[in-house]
Amino acid sequence: MSFSPPPPPVFAGENYSIWDVKMRTYLQAHNLWNVVQNDTEPPPLRANPTITQIRQYNEDCAKKYKAMSCLQSGVLDMIFTRIMACDSPKQAWDKLKEEFQGSEKTRQQQLINLRRNFENLRMKESETVKQYADRIMATVNNIRLLGDDFSDQRVVEKVITTLPEKYESKISSLKDSRDLSTIPLTDLINALYAQEQRRANRMEEYSEGAFQARGREGSNSSSSFKGNKPWTEKKDKGKKEATKRKFPPYAHCKKTNHLEKYCWYKPDIQCRGCKQLGHIKKVCKNKPKPQLHHQNQAQTAEDVEA
Repeated sequence: MSFSPPPPPVFAGENYSIWDVKMRTYLQAHNLWNVVQNDTEPPPLRANPTITQIRQYNEDCAKKYKAMSCLQSGVLDMIFTRIMACDSPKQAWDKLKEEFQGSEKTRQQQLINLRRNFENLRMKESETVKQYADRIMATVNNIRLLGDDFSDQRVVEKVITTLPEKYESKISSLKDSRDLSTIPLTDLINALYAQEQRRANRMEEYSEGAFQARGREGSNSSSSFKGNKPWTEKKDKGKKEATKRKFPPYAHCKKTNHLEKYCWYKPDIQCRGCKQLGHIKKVCKNKPKPQLHHQNQAQTAEDVEA
């Protein structure tokens, strides 16, 4: 079956490491990667070559220009101007690598920073196991893109040693049933994710049960309200507790059953009956005594006779 690969990946100036991997695979699919690596000319033809030898020689010579065409087509015009003067695909490849990936010293510093970030990774309480694994793999993939051989076993060890305490029971059961030194990362993540799902389902069932229990208690209390009218009982009970409550004795009345602001004998309060300060009308001793109704009628009769 014939294979027609897609167009080459286009480099726009960012994420060079990703483009490097894609373009290398693209050149290998066209059997052109050896030309970029070695940058050697095919040996000259011998005397009296056959038609097959001539055809093979022409194909070997054309590989150099095919690889160069792939590299030129795989970059934007603003980057093409930096490699258009290169005579060979290897020269163009090395120029792009030096400019966008940096020197060997720069690459080593990037690796040191990424390894430090990997060692400092810890799982947050608010994220799931898969989210934490994605954060770890993002750092690991950047390390691998720089050419470092980073094994999956180091990733597994990192996940196991940095999980919160709530996963200890699952890790212990996995140690009893499997060899954690050889367990694939995907199997570990799936086992931990299954435990998360079970815990989430139990919490959901518990919440629903508690909600239904509160609903039953609310219906029972509402039915008791209809028969016994507990709000009136609470109101009376509140009044009784208020009368029994003790307050600091007020300086003017010496009583302890009320606050100072409610006192009837405050010095700045004015009586509405006698207009004097120091008490209210309710406890005024100078207010006129009410006359009886029959006394008023007798007085009226005397006035008429007079």
